[in-house]
Amino acid sequence: MIDVISVCSKAKEASYSLCGYTSEEKNSILLKIADMLSIDKVKADLLTENRKDIEFSLSQGKDQTFIDRLTLNDARIKTMTEGLRQIAALPDPVGEVVDEWSRESGIYLKKVRAPLGVIGIIYEARPNVTVDAAVLCLKSGNGVVLRGGKEAINSNRALYLVMKNAIDELGFDSNVIGFIDDISREASKEMLLQDKYIDVIIPRGGEGLKHFVLENAKMPVIASAGGNCHTYVEKTADLEKAVKIIVNAKCQRPSTCNALEHVLIDEEIAEKFIPVIFRALKDAKDVEIVGDLKSVNIEKGIIPASEEDFATEFLGYKISFMVVNGVREAVSVINKYSTKHSEAILTNDKFSEEYFVKYVDAAACYVNTSTRFTDGFEFGLGAEMGISTQKLHARGPIALKELTSVKYVITSDGSCRK
Repeated sequence: MIDVISVCSKAKEASYSLCGYTSEEKNSILLKIADMLSIDKVKADLLTENRKDIEFSLSQGKDQTFIDRLTLNDARIKTMTEGLRQIAALPDPVGEVVDEWSRESGIYLKKVRAPLGVIGIIYEARPNVTVDAAVLCLKSGNGVVLRGGKEAINSNRALYLVMKNAIDELGFDSNVIGFIDDISREASKEMLLQDKYIDVIIPRGGEGLKHFVLENAKMPVIASAGGNCHTYVEKTADLEKAVKIIVNAKCQRPSTCNALEHVLIDEEIAEKFIPVIFRALKDAKDVEIVGDLKSVNIEKGIIPASEEDFATEFLGYKISFMVVNGVREAVSVINKYSTKHSEAILTNDKFSEEYFVKYVDAAACYVNTSTRFTDGFEFGLGAEMGISTQKLHARGPIALKELTSVKYVITSDGSCRK
């Protein structure tokens, strides 16, 4: 087994120098990585390593949704390089003065953004996370320790080596990015014990991974959970727009955590709307549709849903329908089954809109909008580490500022406490 402790300790040591890098120095690293990812030979090597992972996953019977998350191609590598350049162009949060004030004692205080230290990332099948996570940490002045899933080990290793080589070529300490090149469960557990070196852990993956990290981590965890997302079609909604929004939220990319999984329909419009949205989803992607008894009675093509269906993040071309009696019941249903990620209401009624936004417990509440926008780039925050569904420190997209803490800087002309 790889020496996990050594990787983590080296990242910690390197992070002390990183927190003193200028914005220009950090940006030069990001731009160098982007340049290297644009080299034809580098891209070809990445795709070769990624093909190994795809073939392994296919041999294990993984479905097409999983394979899509795993796959790298020219377009996705280009997206990574564009993301690197966009992050480099963003303001550096480190050193930003959040607040400042003086006291009668003669002291002057500044509340200043500072790096968290070393951030550990444990993630599953998306190779792009290797780059996204690392460069977000670097830009925000943090060291990072990466531990990806076994299905993407070849892709992740290749991407890590590109970043390491870029940092080495610039003469900086590449230990600031640690890579756990060991896919064993024991290596993950060992990493989660290194609270001496890792300040925060962020899991990126399904509920199983999140619970594994929460149960074993000795350091604080920022939970980036899955998305069991709902859209409630209130009785005053513009139904033509509702069809467009729901089809987009479900079908545009169903494997993402902000894709729509459940549609709640107000009973006053259910007879009219359910056949329309049923046919639209079938025409778009032949979506499998399950539903409660009321929706089944309206549209015979709907399959009766189980209780488990309403609590499931499908991550594919499957969706549930439920007929509800008004905004209060809709909110109650959402708060029962939601993972507190992204929830939407389609309405033209001000009371329903305000009630929904106030009482729905979610990191992102949408009004007449597809849930697919819960994303760092779409929010104008740049690349993200994930979507936090917890309530302490960071909630919603975990972007640059969410990867910093604060420190207080206190100055005076010799003040002493009385």
